[in-house]
Amino acid sequence: MTADRILAGARREEDVVLETSLRPRRLAEYIGQEKVKDNLRIGIAAAQQRGEPLDHVLLYGPPGLGKTTLANIIAAEMGVSIRTTSGPAIERPGDLAAILTNLQPDDVLFIDEVHRLARAVEEILYPAMEDWALDLVLGKGPGARSMRLALPRFTLIGATTRYAMMSPPLRDRFGAVFRLDFYETGAIAQIVSRSARILEVELDGGGTEEIARRSRGTPRVANRLLRRVRDFAQVMANGAITAPVAQEALARLEIDHLGLDEVDHKVLHTIIEKFNGGPVGLDTIAAAISEEADTIMDVYEPYLLQLGFLHRTPRGRVATRAAYEHLGVPPHHRTPAGQPSLWD
Repeated sequence: MTADRILAGARREEDVVLETSLRPRRLAEYIGQEKVKDNLRIGIAAAQQRGEPLDHVLLYGPPGLGKTTLANIIAAEMGVSIRTTSGPAIERPGDLAAILTNLQPDDVLFIDEVHRLARAVEEILYPAMEDWALDLVLGKGPGARSMRLALPRFTLIGATTRYAMMSPPLRDRFGAVFRLDFYETGAIAQIVSRSARILEVELDGGGTEEIARRSRGTPRVANRLLRRVRDFAQVMANGAITAPVAQEALARLEIDHLGLDEVDHKVLHTIIEKFNGGPVGLDTIAAAISEEADTIMDVYEPYLLQLGFLHRTPRGRVATRAAYEHLGVPPHHRTPAGQPSLWD
């Protein structure tokens, strides 16, 4: 269900080529995340003045917010090369050793999904991050011997959507940790306008606002919706994206004015209609809509919580009054005896 979901923040195959052309190259071009940018700007300037590599950086937050883009920008601002890999791709300690020994001084090593590194690989990474050294064991049994190889000083940038799943020893070795938050609608509108200029799409203010409002605060989703609306406008409206054109295109995609799609509505309707508004357990919701509990928690819930349509309680999920009003469902919530009301 999530793989084909247009509003999913995770990268899809269709996004790869276009994101490369739309991706900003410098901090000055990067829109939003002002606190993160300010701190990175200071850190980069200080490292350059000292003639040292930037301290190791950890970027975390929901998918699609620009963690990979920031990693490439950091390398560009430092004037060094970047080597990109991912946690699942590094299966054995030898894989990481090969990557580390091929780095040049001051290079950036970017590991996406860093929380998925194998524990044996992490053990190799610790001395590399702290001492710029690679500890290897040669041979087996009584004849085994250890050897330490010196590594060039480098900057490790890790990115993760599951910060809590990282082991504490690995988290503690990052000198700078930044959380990327969902974007405000105004920032998303700027991103949509910039992407439209690059793609040479005719887009007015009304069309920009309609796309931005439905993008769930996620640049990747905004660019994906822009492409879909562009296709509709090209066929049905002479290529110009106005507010009415954007509204019609997004309505055909079953995306409402707040950026909720069929799956979001299904989750809310299940809680309200099948379970009287809650509280209901996550596993029960998952069984009712034939979806994995982890997927609901990681993919669907964050935006519903951000909108204030759901509450997480010790007894389970509860639909709020705002959810009823958005769906146009008459309130019939009953607060269990002794429980505080969420409707007041």
